[in-house]
Amino acid sequence: MPECSFTLLVNQPLTAEQADAFDHCDAFADGSVSYLLGPENSGDYKRVSDASALKELSCDIDAPTLLDAVAQVARDLRLIPGLRAVGVRYDDIVTLEEAAQRCGRELARQRKESAGFPDPEPGTGGTEFYSWRKIAEWLARTGDAAPETPFDLLIADRALRLADALEGADVPPGTLRSLGLPVT
Repeated sequence: MPECSFTLLVNQPLTAEQADAFDHCDAFADGSVSYLLGPENSGDYKRVSDASALKELSCDIDAPTLLDAVAQVARDLRLIPGLRAVGVRYDDIVTLEEAAQRCGRELARQRKESAGFPDPEPGTGGTEFYSWRKIAEWLARTGDAAPETPFDLLIADRALRLADALEGADVPPGTLRSLGLPVT
């Protein structure tokens, strides 16, 4: 089963209590989902260099598809009181394995055998990282187009954003049905 890597966006920075619950939750015991814990006092968030990172979970999940992986983490996240997924992001910087997952084909051999394959990004240390956008452009030039944003990611992100917008909203069941949404 392939490993799917993505960043899940959550509704709030984890509190110390949520972090403790997260750390003791069997669903997250394998370490495939990680978080950044901010200061105890939420007023100190402005001193964090990238406060938006406090609302992100880094995920590396074994699942048949990216959509399945996002759904699994979003479901399990509901086990932590007050925490829920509100979106998903797929970063541009990838390993060759992640790029292969995105386009559904092996790229390591093609990198060596094909002219014009993008070079690794500079300054990435021991592991070689590539720009997905550059790889997608190269694929398009070779006649094998790949979307800049995978379809599974678009579906997952839009579904999570819609679920977040509907959280606590008073939308009549008839309106939801008219929009083609299930009524729960």
